[in-house]
Amino acid sequence: MHGKAIVITGALGALGKVVATEALARGARVAGVDHAASTLAATADHIELGGVDLTDTAQATAAIDKAAAHFGRLDGLINIAGGFTFEAVGDGDPATWQRMYAMNVMTALNTSRAAIPHLTKSGAGRIINIGALGALQAASGMGPYAASKAGVHRLTESLAAELKGKVTVNAVLPSIIDTGANRAAMPKADISKWVTPKELADVILFLASDAASAVTGALLPVNGRV
Repeated sequence: MHGKAIVITGALGALGKVVATEALARGARVAGVDHAASTLAATADHIELGGVDLTDTAQATAAIDKAAAHFGRLDGLINIAGGFTFEAVGDGDPATWQRMYAMNVMTALNTSRAAIPHLTKSGAGRIINIGALGALQAASGMGPYAASKAGVHRLTESLAAELKGKVTVNAVLPSIIDTGANRAAMPKADISKWVTPKELADVILFLASDAASAVTGALLPVNGRV
């Protein structure tokens, strides 16, 4: 990872922070992009672009281009930005489906489209998306979220075929991630079986590395100790 320029979306969230920290520790240069505001002072190896709405094509493109200009290149894009909701279909709000699609599919689509011209110049470009194990077989209340993450899976496969030989495109499919929000939402759950952010970061950064040059179009389950 040494010297690679990586954009991480959702970089100020529970998983994004860990992935950014791990990438920097491995010698990567990191641009973190998030909807939340950032006060981090920019350095040669680390910048944060806060206040960015990645559901907006123009804002997503501007953020990617700014990161590429800062580093003089772009080697990887890690799409972590997204959202979750738990809502039944029968008495739910159709607007929830649109919101989940925008937060999970459109953010990844907008950043990927903006990054493609930069990544194809890298010679070792990587895109890693965050899907969901629960999108393979959705449980009750998971319809809007699972449908949007299934869209991320299909986007990953289609883009991998489109960019084959130029940029690798893969997705990780976590089960439940051990975050503060998930612990609060499921206080009686067996946390020992959950995937830690560090474990997931290790898989993501492997896919972003030179060692994963032969892997593309993969939907890789990361389902903890089940």
